[in-house]
Amino acid sequence: SQEDAIYTITFESNWSQAMHPHSSGSLPAGAHWTRLVGATHNSGVTFVEMGGLATPGIKDLAELGVNTVFFNEINAAITAGTANQSINGSDLGTAGGTITINDLIVNEDFTLLSLASMIAPSPDWMIAINSIDLQDGSGDWKDEIIIDLFPYDAGTDSGVDYTSPNMNTSPQDPISSLQGMVPFSSEIIGTITISFEGVLNVLDQTKEVFNMNPNPAIDIVTLHGINEAFTQVILYNTIGRRIKEFQNVNTSNLTIDLSDLSSGLYLVKVTDTKGNSTVKKLIKR
Repeated sequence: SQEDAIYTITFESNWSQAMHPHSSGSLPAGAHWTRLVGATHNSGVTFVEMGGLATPGIKDLAELGVNTVFFNEINAAITAGTANQSINGSDLGTAGGTITINDLIVNEDFTLLSLASMIAPSPDWMIAINSIDLQDGSGDWKDEIIIDLFPYDAGTDSGVDYTSPNMNTSPQDPISSLQGMVPFSSEIIGTITISFEGVLNVLDQTKEVFNMNPNPAIDIVTLHGINEAFTQVILYNTIGRRIKEFQNVNTSNLTIDLSDLSSGLYLVKVTDTKGNSTVKKLIKR
């Protein structure tokens, strides 16, 4: 079987007038953080590289807080086999506060974590972590990783203050640190804590009750009972949220429509008429 790890990710903001004093005497009106988003992946892809050029997805994220193109980049990497899943955390409506992503399941073939969020409002400023490895050199899962965050300039807009008008930077500059540069101080703007919660041996079950194909799947997947009919089928995403649920199905063949789901990793739990349960991983392309 393959061992997956369960992690909690906590972003704690340190963005305030006290820590990053602005000449106006206060932070901009409506100061907030956009969704904390990213991916788990392997070394075959890089989504946000400090000192490199921002991708179109990172440009939109840093300038507009819009993640559509960024998620398209992640989905392309999932199709190419270099990423496992996209992460779509919550936003934070104030400058200070916390964003928590619970029960993130990390596959041992995709142990790198990248995340980003826009500092809003701003020309193109953000926080980001790039390809943080959740395993140590011996292949063990790390218990806890704490990362100090400093603001970054995505290099796509030349504005110098929070509410500067749009000034497209052409050609783009590399992504660079804004530590100690106006309007920020040399203090951190936040921390990300990545905490190990346990492991999930998805295929280690007392009794396997179904087969599933195709896997990876595109639009549909069919479950086939081995000895008994199903009574319950539940599809979860990797943060433990129920995405689809089928109760009292009383069938040994069930086809599930996946066309409305994003690409990534899901868990399928099936219970048969004798109460046996199996959980398997499903990849949606």
